[in-house]
Amino acid sequence: MEVKKKEEYLIYGLWPVVEAIKEGKEINKILIQKGLEGNAFSELRKTLKGSTIPLQMVPSQKMDKLVKAKHQGVIAIISPVKYRKLDELVPFLLNLKEDPKILVLDHITDVRNFGAIARTAECTGYDAIVVPAKGAALVTPDAIRTSAGALFKIPVSKVDNLRDTLDYLSDNEISIYVCTEKTDTLIHDCDFEGPIAIVMGAEDKGVSKDLINRSHYQCKIPMQGEIASLNVAVAAGIIMYETVR
Repeated sequence: MEVKKKEEYLIYGLWPVVEAIKEGKEINKILIQKGLEGNAFSELRKTLKGSTIPLQMVPSQKMDKLVKAKHQGVIAIISPVKYRKLDELVPFLLNLKEDPKILVLDHITDVRNFGAIARTAECTGYDAIVVPAKGAALVTPDAIRTSAGALFKIPVSKVDNLRDTLDYLSDNEISIYVCTEKTDTLIHDCDFEGPIAIVMGAEDKGVSKDLINRSHYQCKIPMQGEIASLNVAVAAGIIMYETVR
């Protein structure tokens, strides 16, 4: 069965969730009750084989709070938007615009940061946002609210592997800029010309070393205060406006 619960789209019950997976529904996450077993659950596991949909084992109490009806220990959280395939989106953007701008978010987990970043991306004319399928904030009603609806307007691509993503962007002659404090180059010293991809890192760890190694350029925001750190949504906004200045 499918319902809209607390402004989140939920599908619950073993067979409805199995059918949703087979039909290619945009699923952000599947919640599975701890200790769930049986033939029907085996069918769910079979259907999920090879899938990149994140799974989370949760206690029955949490399941019961989300859905009051009989959920059979399985709830799928559906995305409010359709994610775009990167290998279709990038050629489209390169044909559409001379200098497309793409934002890559490396495991940013706070949904409010994600929404705020998307809002700025839309305001600055960015053409797409790329996020990892696992371990990061995805498009949810909360993210859409924080983005002021921008996530309905800017394409979002959900990818399995960010390393492969940067390699793919590089192969398509898109210059990759990583924002990191581990460089002496300031954002004002970068030209940001041509097709570009800006990589922003997680709130706590920043951009991973693997992605830094795959970038063409590294840059940082000049700091003068004692704290010497910015919220990632603020930092992303500064860099995006610098790229279009």
